[in-house]
Amino acid sequence: MEKDKSFDILVIGSGIGGLSVGILLSLLHFRVAVIEKNPLPGGLMRSYQRGGLDLPVGIHYFGSFGEGEALRRMCDFLGVTDKIEVERMGQDGPIDRYLFDGFSFDLPEGLDAFAESLLQAFPQDRQPITTIMESLRALAELQKTFSFLSPAPPSFDMGLFTPLETYLRGHGCSARLRSVLGVASRWMGMAERECPVLYHHLALVSYLLSSWRLRGSGSALAETFVSRFKDLGGTLICGDPVVAILTQDNAVQGLELKSGRTIFAPQIVAAVHPKTVLALLPAESVNPRHSRRIVRLEETESLFVTHAALDGRTHPPLSYNIYRLSTDRDGIIDSGVFYQLRPGSGGKNLLMIITKSPFSEWRQWEDTTTGRRGQTYEQEKAGRADHLLKGAEELFGSLADARILDAYTPLTLRDWVNTPQGSPYGIMRSSSQLAAEAVLHRRWVGGLFFAGQSALSPGVLGTLMGSFQTVRWMIGQDRFSREVFAKLLSEQ
Repeated sequence: MEKDKSFDILVIGSGIGGLSVGILLSLLHFRVAVIEKNPLPGGLMRSYQRGGLDLPVGIHYFGSFGEGEALRRMCDFLGVTDKIEVERMGQDGPIDRYLFDGFSFDLPEGLDAFAESLLQAFPQDRQPITTIMESLRALAELQKTFSFLSPAPPSFDMGLFTPLETYLRGHGCSARLRSVLGVASRWMGMAERECPVLYHHLALVSYLLSSWRLRGSGSALAETFVSRFKDLGGTLICGDPVVAILTQDNAVQGLELKSGRTIFAPQIVAAVHPKTVLALLPAESVNPRHSRRIVRLEETESLFVTHAALDGRTHPPLSYNIYRLSTDRDGIIDSGVFYQLRPGSGGKNLLMIITKSPFSEWRQWEDTTTGRRGQTYEQEKAGRADHLLKGAEELFGSLADARILDAYTPLTLRDWVNTPQGSPYGIMRSSSQLAAEAVLHRRWVGGLFFAGQSALSPGVLGTLMGSFQTVRWMIGQDRFSREVFAKLLSEQ
């Protein structure tokens, strides 16, 4: 028992958001404890084993990890870079291959290569492509210089907060160009009519600068963050969920855990879904208007994921991802499937298939828990997995010898990372919700802060950027500029 040990800060959740905040605060000499409800830390960073293969959960590929790029420099600051094993995509071909009905497009590495590919594919769209590339280059520079974290953050043209669909139509983009540019919004679990241009551009830029896949076990990434946090003196408590955030005089006091243990600290970082946090707070401690806004926030898209083992001799791994997409006549994506064929072991490779699956499709089992959902649920999962595998034969040839290893639903993700509707990306940071989302950056209760996917933007880069942003709010701009921001810039 460590109840007598005092902490300066408690962090709820041990995903990449919670652990990176824990590392940052430990580097700044705070006494930090991270509390995780699951037996194992890591959240969506962690993979799991089936049939001798390593199955990733939440990190399929990520951008800007090249030398001198934003994600790499943040990882350098955290002290985890050297232990992250990766392979670079796009060196001998595309990063992604988009297959639409009637045409295809290969996403290359590099802003210049992307501009050239767009102009070759859509010569009639020269003017909108030129304008859009100017915006992408400007945001690439802001990302490179960490302007979002500077003492004088940039002011943005309000047009960057409009929905991507409106923006592309306003620039006169053809339907096919809209289709290609729309894919990046889906990386964040949003449709083009919802995704703000700013988030779309930042996500697209990060992958164009460089794209990467983890090599080996995904759990190694989780363990890298865990070991770094512990090496800095951090305390990790697993398998004991938080059941209440304790408050007094409109300020946090500590946490009550399921075991009955109480841990005290004057500051708490919640690296879990805001709706989950709301349920942990005393009802009277949060402004009712804030509560209503949080409850009404919509989630990003939920997913259904299938993993299958393929014979490595007939199905060698691909160095790029494949998106099979359908659009309406205006070029707006209405359905799609993501495929990643990655190296395995024992003569087998892993085919991962991901598609959108609303929580409503699984609502009849929402009151069940993982492993106890019953035969009809398992049959529904198996049927969907078989259907997706059959559809993959259009791209990969006969998969008669493939073996489905596992499939998971929004309910699986809900139970693992405690998001209300199983979204892997938290709340939807859509143009229509920007005003409501602002409540996350206001002080609900004294000493309470947010981190994780919902705090700034989804994905590895967005989550880490959010962790640095959270620490800036906690320690103040002056100290942050001296001890964090200046060192981030020096990593370039």
